[in-house]
Amino acid sequence: MILACHNINKSFGEHVIVHDGSFHIEEREKAALVGINGAGKSTILKIIMGEEPMDGGDVILAKGKTIGYLAQHQDLLPGNTIYEEVRSARADIFALEAQIRAIEEELKHLSGDALKDRLDTYNRLQSEFEDKNGYACESEITGVLKGLGFTEDDFSKQTDTLSGGQKTRVSLGKLLLTKPDVLLLDEPTNHLDLNSVAWLETFLMNYPGAVFIVSHDRYFLNRVVTKVVEIEHGEIRTYLGNYKAYSAKKQQIRDAQLKEYLNQQREIRHQQAVIEKLRSFNREKSIRRAESREKMLEKITPVDKPAETVREMHLTLEPAYTSGNDVLSVEGLSKQFDSQVLFRDVSFEIKRGEHVAVIGDNGTGKTTLLKILNQVIRADSGSFTLGAKVKIGYYDQEHHVLHDEKTIFEEISDDYPSLNNTQIRNTLAAFQFTGDDVFKEIRALSGGEKGRVSLAKLMLSEANFLILDEPTNHLDITSKEILEEALNSYSGTVLYVSHDRYFINQTASRILELVNQTFVNYIGNYDYYLEKKEELTRAYSTSGSQSRDAGSFSAFSPISESKLSWQEQKEQQAKERKRKNDLKKTEEEISRLEDRNSQIDHELTLEEVYSNSVKCQELSTERAENEARLEELYELWEGLAEE
Repeated sequence: MILACHNINKSFGEHVIVHDGSFHIEEREKAALVGINGAGKSTILKIIMGEEPMDGGDVILAKGKTIGYLAQHQDLLPGNTIYEEVRSARADIFALEAQIRAIEEELKHLSGDALKDRLDTYNRLQSEFEDKNGYACESEITGVLKGLGFTEDDFSKQTDTLSGGQKTRVSLGKLLLTKPDVLLLDEPTNHLDLNSVAWLETFLMNYPGAVFIVSHDRYFLNRVVTKVVEIEHGEIRTYLGNYKAYSAKKQQIRDAQLKEYLNQQREIRHQQAVIEKLRSFNREKSIRRAESREKMLEKITPVDKPAETVREMHLTLEPAYTSGNDVLSVEGLSKQFDSQVLFRDVSFEIKRGEHVAVIGDNGTGKTTLLKILNQVIRADSGSFTLGAKVKIGYYDQEHHVLHDEKTIFEEISDDYPSLNNTQIRNTLAAFQFTGDDVFKEIRALSGGEKGRVSLAKLMLSEANFLILDEPTNHLDITSKEILEEALNSYSGTVLYVSHDRYFINQTASRILELVNQTFVNYIGNYDYYLEKKEELTRAYSTSGSQSRDAGSFSAFSPISESKLSWQEQKEQQAKERKRKNDLKKTEEEISRLEDRNSQIDHELTLEEVYSNSVKCQELSTERAENEARLEELYELWEGLAEE
């Protein structure tokens, strides 16, 4: 064990972050800390680093071990270039090298015992330099910088001219090169493109120390971690395995708890019905049997109903009307800025119902393509045509579709004047804006809040062609899952740019990769893209000069076995999504009816109700109907849960 937290407690006023939370990290272990936004993940990292005081408990770092921390926001000292800043992480090695070079100069002028003593020092320092891999230090720095997406042209840029994302990448590079025994990383994949994230995955998997990561990148967590520490409602639980294993185990435990609860409730209701029936016979023997059953019921230890998964955001995407089959046709499109060519002479088509993800390195022109299609900027040449009855809904990662001077309420009411105040407030409440929050100005909102306003506008647009630029930025895992469900249920067409590989895997039926100034087409999700990328890139490099039509590149022939296998897999995934959706709806209806019955029981105790025979009869009839429906729902839930 290299790091342990024992019974830690932390609250901000009445808001409990963690209560008696305990977990530990082993040497070389790669672990994740997960939870919804606001659960306290970053706070726990700050507690471990001593930046945030605890209310109680202990944080223990093994003796002699070092710890390094990457926070979400970085402030670098001005005056250094990117290379100089990252190079400073290995200042000890460069100081050692300078000392060695100085001694080499001294040796030329020494003799006798003085020479012998200085040679001993020289040999000791030389050995230490070799042990620290000093000869490879410069290449290691270059490798880390390039791995994190910096080109050699970037190395000389001043750090005080960098964006927030670039500063975070520089800080991450410095931290990785210091090689502490424990790495604490808060959202390390933010601001990294797909290649950089893949490089970081490999680096961390091979890292000789322990790593503790906060991240909303589920694909990244699946690849890197072997343990998940969850913080939820102030409690900490530990699950072995990667994120996928954690998610499955968590759902399995909840399903088992809910099934146990439902079974017990059904048995209790059955026994109560039998007792009521026995008492209605009004015979001594029947009454004794009823009393016996009542005693049995009293001995039952009630099983608590598992808490519902927190789903703060409610997103439903429905087009107002259906578009034609041909949604988008792009012909010979080209765009460059100054001497930088983004893409040249690209052509492709999108049909109704397709979910197309655009991927590629940072700076290749993905967002530019979306802006051209939304007529925010003009192409240099080429054209595009929208199909019949196509209505676009645009989600812009920079939120230029929002107006800084407006309030949230005005942003909705101005764009949708037919909505009344109640409808607007209900819509905003579905995206976690309640009370006076609706009167906040757009300019004062965080990135995540702006994202939720943009999603609210997108939902209200009832568009049949959604164009989305990095829609999962600033969303926690639960909100991403809500967006995934909404897109998978959406009957319209979707074109989006994203670096979130898990999100792409869940929602894309086709991928366009922007590489070498053109698009390569993959008919499948992200896993399929990885499988076929090398094969298709090789084919493209030999035949790309003959055609630049992305539609001409198919990852397989129409009748191939791979396609059938993939189609079967997608059908199975669709069935599983439907089963989970039906299961969720069943649970919600059960909960609603149980709550209503409790309300009826309370109402029947009120004098104005029990003295009114008509009202009593109405409530009793409603309760009986609810009971009958609950019996059906319990059986339906069991069937769905066992599929």
